[in-house]
Amino acid sequence: MDPAKLILDGKEYELPIVVGSEKEVGIDISKLRGTTGAITADSGYGNTGSCLSTITFINGEKGILRYRGYPIEEIAKSASFTEVIHLLVYGHLPNKQELEELTNQLKSHRELPKGMKSFFDAFPTTAHPMAVFSSMISALSTFYPAAKDEEEVNLNVIRLLAKQAALAAYAYKHSVGQPYVDPRSDLTYTQDFLHMMYAEPPKAYEVPEVLDEALNLLLILHADHEQNCSTSTVRMVGSSQANLYASMSAGVGALWGPLHGGANQAVIEMLEMIRKDDMNFKKYTDMAKDKSSGFRLMGFGHRVYKNFDPRATILKEVAAKVLEGLGIEDPLLEIAKNLEKIATEDEYFLQRGLYPNVDFYSGIIYRAMGIPTDMFTVMFALGRMAGWISQWKEMRADPKGRIYRPRQVYMGETQRPFVPVDKR
Repeated sequence: MDPAKLILDGKEYELPIVVGSEKEVGIDISKLRGTTGAITADSGYGNTGSCLSTITFINGEKGILRYRGYPIEEIAKSASFTEVIHLLVYGHLPNKQELEELTNQLKSHRELPKGMKSFFDAFPTTAHPMAVFSSMISALSTFYPAAKDEEEVNLNVIRLLAKQAALAAYAYKHSVGQPYVDPRSDLTYTQDFLHMMYAEPPKAYEVPEVLDEALNLLLILHADHEQNCSTSTVRMVGSSQANLYASMSAGVGALWGPLHGGANQAVIEMLEMIRKDDMNFKKYTDMAKDKSSGFRLMGFGHRVYKNFDPRATILKEVAAKVLEGLGIEDPLLEIAKNLEKIATEDEYFLQRGLYPNVDFYSGIIYRAMGIPTDMFTVMFALGRMAGWISQWKEMRADPKGRIYRPRQVYMGETQRPFVPVDKR
């Protein structure tokens, strides 16, 4: 492909073109400032490719999501979360031996370091689980020294992936004043997490199959999503050569925001508001069209998807299955379906690509599983950790990699003299 041409102040410059494996076209501006003295202004990085990656492909116009080439629909239907961890972190689907090895590694590193459990007791019971989760991930770096080689890096990866379930479950147990439940190596990854969440010693907890399957699916659907806010944060922090735990803790912080991982909590709060208002769907869809109302339909639209979010399509079916399997009748599911029907038949929403996204139904499933709303974002992080780690590893392995350092267009005061305080 011919290079792009830029005319600036009457002078013409050629900019190289980078073409991805799916024919995505990028204009390489890495030498723009050095050549022209100018930079690009791209608020929110919406038109900036910050890296070349082999991990996740998204086509927002066609509603496509693939992990390393595999369609999300096929992965969601047939894979275990442990398989997806291997696919993302190590670059390929595991064979039987590799899957068994990874499964055993994750089981053998589930226990938290000695003394770490007491850290949870120092937090107030009112502490948000995301604050606790982020803090405890960072605290792992105090128990395990900085990795000196790739073998130690990989060991830390296993440690974090194995222990994050206990960190999340203990954050929940502390918030509700229940005793912590130790991990069990005889359970699968998802079963063990649910066991640590809901077991109340000495009572045994048998994990319902429908919950196990639902959690496996949710973790897979949240595992990676290209260069979103939290993933870009992980890469940015990691670019300074910060350790694995510091980088992942930063990702948790970025995910916490209501415009990112906290969106499914906002969806539940919106649905509850509509339920209490006599399920007046039309009132709220009309408000969403009125910019002066300040109201927006949470869970609709996406920064990337301009058609439908393939993950939402999968979760819509699963939500009904989970509720049916547990014998739950949740009015919020009916409200969600009605909102979706109205929005997907209304020209206002269709013209703006405001289709349901992954957050629209995931909160309903978590709610049915008995997970409180302030844990929703932690659940998101449990799935996304595998993607963050794969992105972090890819960034570290890039021979052209350097510390992230965006530029800015300064709009402040020009030079002026300093005036001492007694003369102001």
